[in-house]
Amino acid sequence: MGYTSQVIAAQLRAAGWEVVGTGREGDLRFYDRDAVLAALAEASHVLSSVPPAREGGDPVLEAYGEALAAASAQWIGYLSSTGVYGDVGGAWVDETAEVGNGRRSARTAADLAWQALGERVRVFRLPGIYGSGRSALDRVREGHAKRIALEGQVFSRVHVEDIAAGVIAGMEGPTGVYNLGDDEPCSQNAVIEEAARLLGVAPPPLQTLEEAALSPMALAFYAENRRVANGKAKRVLGWQPRYPTYREGLRDLNATTSPIIASAAPEPASSDQR
Repeated sequence: MGYTSQVIAAQLRAAGWEVVGTGREGDLRFYDRDAVLAALAEASHVLSSVPPAREGGDPVLEAYGEALAAASAQWIGYLSSTGVYGDVGGAWVDETAEVGNGRRSARTAADLAWQALGERVRVFRLPGIYGSGRSALDRVREGHAKRIALEGQVFSRVHVEDIAAGVIAGMEGPTGVYNLGDDEPCSQNAVIEEAARLLGVAPPPLQTLEEAALSPMALAFYAENRRVANGKAKRVLGWQPRYPTYREGLRDLNATTSPIIASAAPEPASSDQR
């Protein structure tokens, strides 16, 4: 029950579903094997939002892969990352693009391993996730936002509520891989500038990568450049993002006063927690 999966669970519960999950924000401890196996035996749908371990390997498949393969669940989903596409110099990528050339080799291996479970599996590849308590608005308010001078650098992103809608639409769609991203890949600078505008403050100064003194993780983020196409999810699942660009998403977040959903990873935690 990470940041995104809590939102998915909330939407499902609002529609009358019974949802249980692992982790500190869930009902079960991830390594309480008897309880998890009992829940798997009763589940009609199973979704994993647990990322691969830093050293490689998928914790869910390692602990429960055999049980998942044998389970009677009609649908299995996995939240992956568009990082599997690697750097393509700002080009567009769709679900047919080659994977495994990026910095996230463990994520690619996990993505492929989940697909190999069989025809019940749907893999949702996600770009940068934002939403309540986790957006450019928060970074600008807290003074942590940065603008980096990198000509032609673009990223894709998606509002967490749109991820939830896409995953739920995928419960009725065919097996396969789906990119869930918004309609307008753009520079991170544009998003920061829009957040500053909405908050009525000056945007942070433009800096070089060296001046910004970014962490190794953030530097790796800027080392890849791509635009993620979402046409398959729209065409096959009938999914339409409520927030087609960062502008609508940030405007709605700025006007919202709902409480922030806690983000807590299960025991096999990672900075890539979904």
